[in-house]
Amino acid sequence: MTHKSNGSVRRILTFPAVHPCEAIAPATLVDSLINLAHAISDCKSTNFTSNKGNARESVRQIGVLRVFLEELRKGSPNLPESVVLGLSELHLTFQKIRHLLEDCTREGARLWMLMNSERVADHFRVLARAISTALDVIPLGAIHVSVEVKEYVELVTRQSRKARFEVEPADKAAMKRVISVLNLFENGIVPNRRDLNQVLDYLGIGSWSECDNEAKFLDSEIALEEETQEAGFLGSLMGFITYCRCVLYDVIDGEQSDIRRRKSSTEVGLLSCLNPEDFRCPISLEFMTDPVTVSTGHTYDRSSITKWFRAGNKTCPKTGQKLPNTELIPNLALCKLIQQRCSESGISVPNSGRRNRTVSVSVGSLAAERAMNMVASFLACMLEENNNSNRAAHEVRVLSKTSVLNRSCLVEAGIVPHLLKLLSSSSVQENAMASLLNLSKHPKSKAVIVENGGLELVVGVLNKGLSLHARQHAAGSLFYLASIEEYRELIGEIPEAIPGLIELIGKGPDRGKKNSLVAIFGLLMHHGNHSKVLAAGAVPVLVNLLESGTDIEEFKIDSLAILAALAENPDGTVAILRCSGALHWVVELLQSSAASRAGKEYGVSLLLALSMNGGAEVVAPLSKSSSLMRSLYSLLGHEGTSRASKKASALISVLHEFFERRPSGLVSPILPRERFVHVW
Repeated sequence: MTHKSNGSVRRILTFPAVHPCEAIAPATLVDSLINLAHAISDCKSTNFTSNKGNARESVRQIGVLRVFLEELRKGSPNLPESVVLGLSELHLTFQKIRHLLEDCTREGARLWMLMNSERVADHFRVLARAISTALDVIPLGAIHVSVEVKEYVELVTRQSRKARFEVEPADKAAMKRVISVLNLFENGIVPNRRDLNQVLDYLGIGSWSECDNEAKFLDSEIALEEETQEAGFLGSLMGFITYCRCVLYDVIDGEQSDIRRRKSSTEVGLLSCLNPEDFRCPISLEFMTDPVTVSTGHTYDRSSITKWFRAGNKTCPKTGQKLPNTELIPNLALCKLIQQRCSESGISVPNSGRRNRTVSVSVGSLAAERAMNMVASFLACMLEENNNSNRAAHEVRVLSKTSVLNRSCLVEAGIVPHLLKLLSSSSVQENAMASLLNLSKHPKSKAVIVENGGLELVVGVLNKGLSLHARQHAAGSLFYLASIEEYRELIGEIPEAIPGLIELIGKGPDRGKKNSLVAIFGLLMHHGNHSKVLAAGAVPVLVNLLESGTDIEEFKIDSLAILAALAENPDGTVAILRCSGALHWVVELLQSSAASRAGKEYGVSLLLALSMNGGAEVVAPLSKSSSLMRSLYSLLGHEGTSRASKKASALISVLHEFFERRPSGLVSPILPRERFVHVW
């Protein structure tokens, strides 16, 4: 998990520290050390939930050294080089200790820090030895401080060298309780609530939201540790905290209960100042899924820069500067911003192969699987008995959002039919619909939804949902259900389904537009739905969306993809050509340097389909545009995808054929025939 410190973002139990430069003024160095010592000493009153003794011993030692540093600032304006060297090493160590103490007090990481107490104690021990080494370098006889202060420094030097910094007995006992509960999970035995409460009380976790923070932290760590042995143990801890959150708390407290809670003004302001194009990799020009930074400070998508290096390049692609090494540093801050931007814009969050959140159960996480089975059964009983249904539906919504394991356990526990019954409930509808959206990603749940009459119920929420959020969740569910050919036909046969999606594209929020666009595209894979989409007025709605100047690229791409699919039939071509300006807009898109490769691919596919079905009415105006022809030829090269290149080649062929059939002497071809290139 990342943790903000002085405006930067770092992962827990990592200690990025900067060594003072050699030319630093001694007075500046001492001032900086005193500031660090003050920051560390302020942790004295902090409530450490684990590693209490080790943390407080480190704070005590730094407090003693602060007295030494303050007296040093008063009495020694000029310091020998050996003293500056020792103080520089001390400065480096102080930075790391501050990071370690921040981690010891981090909310959301309490369980993880407890279970890593031995590792934390090792860090305290190593840093204490570093303090001793730095103080050994400083010749106390060469500086002007009182004898009493010198004795304090010598005492700290000896203590930091000999301090044991071991795991404390109370921490060991709490860890033992956690391991005992995990063993019960593995054996399919329901743990005693008293044991769970003892652990949470020890860690100071007393509410649903605090449990949820712990779960979010563990989830982010699992994402970073996938394909490692650590992932299995993290999964077990996730099972523990998830079980506690679901079973021990009847009330969802605080802001965590609001799924749509507003971002802080700082986050909103930051996103509004950023250009979405900054989230694209300079190499691939696509949204980065795993941004990493090279030594020049420029950021690229991991897959793209890795290919660059494998091709034998040792320079920064953006600057051309030779790189001293090929080390790649994950840009966690940018990754978070990209995910937040995508989430708020209603577009799909890019997923990298390295951090695919839909992984199956990790090796060694049997406890997580068994714990999730118990949680699913517990929630199924709550829903069946109508006992705090909204609380149970909310929990299902949270659990089913990212994890394949969770979805599988919930579906197997028979959650889906209970959620369908709740769609008519005003107080539970949104949580129930959001849960069904998440669960519809699971293969088995699709059949369960259809077999229990869920299609009509979901379409009902799509059209008459009590909130726009419930309606957009319904549209998303139809998208996943439409991945099955048989269900595409069934959805299309419901009279209100396609018109409801089209209405949401025109009038819904961004996420509702996105969900409806992809649902319509999926439904068009069944040929019988083409006429129904046209009859629902899809074409003018899509053209209006394109001409509205939306800055969400995925809306443009999805709209073009639907129009291209519709244009493959003569009726679709006629409907598109009836929309004034549609043809001109697509031509301008292909000529735009800002358009994405995917957008241009669907744009040229649309023009080709319109040309094939529209004949001279389409081809004649296209053939008069020299800039269009240049754009088409550029797609034959590196600017276009493989599919765009083929479509561009076919369209160029159509345009040349049109010229050849015209009476000679009237109009000459825009480009010489010999420049035409076949790429089939």
